[in-house]
Amino acid sequence: MNEIYRYKSISKQSFHQRMDRQLRHQEQHYLLLPLVFELRQEHPGVSARVLYEILKPEGIGRDAFEQLCFANGLKLERKPAFKRTTDSTGVIRFPNLITLREFTAINQVWVSDITYYNIGERFYYLTFVMDLYSRVVVGYSVSKRLLTNDTTLPAVRMALKQRKPGEGLIFHSDGGGQYYCKEFLKLTSERQMKNSMGEMAYDNPNAERINGTIKNQYLKGYAPQSFEQLVAMTKRAVRNYNEVRPH
Repeated sequence: MNEIYRYKSISKQSFHQRMDRQLRHQEQHYLLLPLVFELRQEHPGVSARVLYEILKPEGIGRDAFEQLCFANGLKLERKPAFKRTTDSTGVIRFPNLITLREFTAINQVWVSDITYYNIGERFYYLTFVMDLYSRVVVGYSVSKRLLTNDTTLPAVRMALKQRKPGEGLIFHSDGGGQYYCKEFLKLTSERQMKNSMGEMAYDNPNAERINGTIKNQYLKGYAPQSFEQLVAMTKRAVRNYNEVRPH
């Protein structure tokens, strides 16, 4: 490797700094994918360029966003439109540990997903963690950014504080980058959770259902007009869903 550094006229430190920047850049791009797929479901006929204008994502230009969409089956002429490719991206894929299994108590399986909620022209992000057996939302977060520290980590930490599960809890999600980045995996490893993922982009129906319930049956009726209102009304929605609504 030292010969390579000399040949490229670059120091070892500079080389590794460049590699770290490229990895962080790629990770941030792939955090967008679950939201882009969900947005495409609601706007099935619009181009990747229009999706970019709707979502207005930070940290990625329009051309790079289009290439990200095209590489993951979101070019309009392709059928089916929702196929996600992960072979060349280094994405971690955990086995699906919940399919065709029956669970009989709380804290055996938690499911989670991230969705968006737009107010005017601004998009915000909602992350829910639901106990699969009881259908109770045990943790959630409302954020302005898609980064792991703003989405999955605070939601899971809230759930752990409320429930205090034993080891062996299965945590099931889709393949979103927030569920396999090193910070998230460090937390699940420390708490001896078993990571589980669906094989398809939307193979997480229970978590998707809670997304739709909170958004469509509660938040749209509450009609928040700011991020602060969205935070307060999400708390209100989760409380009403958990404590009032029959399961």
